[in-house]
Amino acid sequence: MGMTLGQLAVRYGCELRGDPDSVVHGVATLASAAPGSISFLANPVYRSQMASTRATAVILRTADAAGCPVAVLVAQDPYAVYARVAAELHPVPPLRPGIHAAAVLGAATLVPSSCQIDAGAVLADRVSLGERVSIGANVVIGEGVEVGAGTRICAGAVIYTGVRLGSRCIIHSGAVIGADGFGFARERDGSQLKVPQIGGVVIGDDVEIGACTTIDRGAIGDTFVADGVKLDNQIQVGHNVRIGAHTVIAGQAGVSGSTTIGARCTIGGRVAIAGH
Repeated sequence: MGMTLGQLAVRYGCELRGDPDSVVHGVATLASAAPGSISFLANPVYRSQMASTRATAVILRTADAAGCPVAVLVAQDPYAVYARVAAELHPVPPLRPGIHAAAVLGAATLVPSSCQIDAGAVLADRVSLGERVSIGANVVIGEGVEVGAGTRICAGAVIYTGVRLGSRCIIHSGAVIGADGFGFARERDGSQLKVPQIGGVVIGDDVEIGACTTIDRGAIGDTFVADGVKLDNQIQVGHNVRIGAHTVIAGQAGVSGSTTIGARCTIGGRVAIAGH
């Protein structure tokens, strides 16, 4: 799949300085680019690589355009434009609708004909899938789980009972959503008495959950992850946490139970947030 620079400029509102008929087929870094690829410059650390780049074009800001040896697409936010171009030139593989013979479906489970269910997936009773859902190999989905339209659950993820996933989410491999939170009452003799975790997990639309990230079910009531939240790999989200819309959290962060995080927050890697 290829697109001309003219097409990209019109589609993404860029100023093109170069041949509008030049075609690009993929994206690459400034250093590794070859003819037929498009790159970007958003961080000045990499500006020195632009002089020797072999890319067909570079997406950049006006201030960085001078001296670029190849065609440029001038944008206010080069990285956001690059993300859109990359998604267009490297689309997610299309769905292959159907249920693999080695998948297991429970009673009263609803699977529209537009869904893809791969080998080894197990869907318990009364699971409900929206249109165009993709369930990877060896995914396990618990009883009564609801999955919104267009959501993709990658191989090996586990979704416990009592979870609701919104539309267009991406759940990466090894993620576990809805396991018990860490709730114990100390007895007089020092032993620990498990507190039943009877809540669920509610995930909004357009949420991405990284590989091996865990989101605990609520102790009482639900754990909430709002629309547009992006969670990196290996994050722990405790029971009854509430994460506001479009917040992003980097890898190895830990969020203790009953924490409330607002909308559009940015939380770096290995940040620890105490409970309540």
